[in-house]
Amino acid sequence: MSTPPQNPDLARDLIRLAGQASTHWSRRIRDTLDARTLGQFRHADHVNAGVLRRVLAEHDWPGHRLVGVDGCRAAWQIALHADHDYALQSAAVRLLRQAVDQRDAPVWQWAHLQDRALIAKGQPQEWGTQYQLTPAGVRPCPVREPATLDTRRAALGLPRAEAAMAALLDRLAAPRHDAAASGELEVPSPLAGAA
Repeated sequence: MSTPPQNPDLARDLIRLAGQASTHWSRRIRDTLDARTLGQFRHADHVNAGVLRRVLAEHDWPGHRLVGVDGCRAAWQIALHADHDYALQSAAVRLLRQAVDQRDAPVWQWAHLQDRALIAKGQPQEWGTQYQLTPAGVRPCPVREPATLDTRRAALGLPRAEAAMAALLDRLAAPRHDAAASGELEVPSPLAGAA
């Protein structure tokens, strides 16, 4: 039995925001948005990022103790989709790492967010969690030292890169499954904007 979050109202707000956005994240991953809808959804990501910025300023990372497992996951999803605000993503990476060190958030969330921030900065990712859609299909974003990637992933409890790619392709092929809300892997798409 899990302990109730210290701030259930904040948890509900974060979960609501991420829930409302999950549909457009999934559609953006699949490149199924027209330009007008994409603009509306990007506006929603900007609004959500503003909410997360205030939460981080008031509470540091909203971890399991403060907002519960679902609230923490929702905050992570919002941070992942704040590609337009590198300063916010960078602060979120740092605060999420502190929460991981305090056993208040899962390390896999930090790994995904760190990779996302590295890619946004134009650097190779560390953990191999980020992909892009290309005309040839889904491809991993550049990775630092690819030969040791699976060793680094194993140290965090992440599956081998090949297994993660297979799982991602299965999720993207599933028409009714919400890939963005699954949290396992995120796909920045140069075709549809960052997802």
